[in-house]
Amino acid sequence: QVQLVESGGGLVQAGGSLRLSCAASGRTFSGYAMGWFRRAPGKEREFVAAVTSSGGFTFYKDSVKGRFTISKDNAKNTVYLQMGSLKPEDTAVYYCAADPRTVRTGQPAYWGQGTQVTVSS
Repeated sequence: QVQLVESGGGLVQAGGSLRLSCAASGRTFSGYAMGWFRRAPGKEREFVAAVTSSGGFTFYKDSVKGRFTISKDNAKNTVYLQMGSLKPEDTAVYYCAADPRTVRTGQPAYWGQGTQVTVSS
């Protein structure tokens, strides 16, 4: 079992930055691919970013490329999402996800509870 706890969400003005963190329990964190998804009001959950288990490869939704950076610290059992140049359309509940293989299928084995990010214009 892997438990995921997100933190770092909040209210920020457009153009600002936030860093989300996702702390994972379990001794095999280094063996899990990790990612971030988000669900905006009235919309379906969508993929935002992912990182391989080693942290060596990253993947992004096109609209966040160049603005968001995902990173994985296996020593701290934590994955981060550094968000910059935030836009009102980035407003959503952000969810951390983990899977032994990949999260990019949209069906990861584990989900966090979510953290709200609100970007004001």
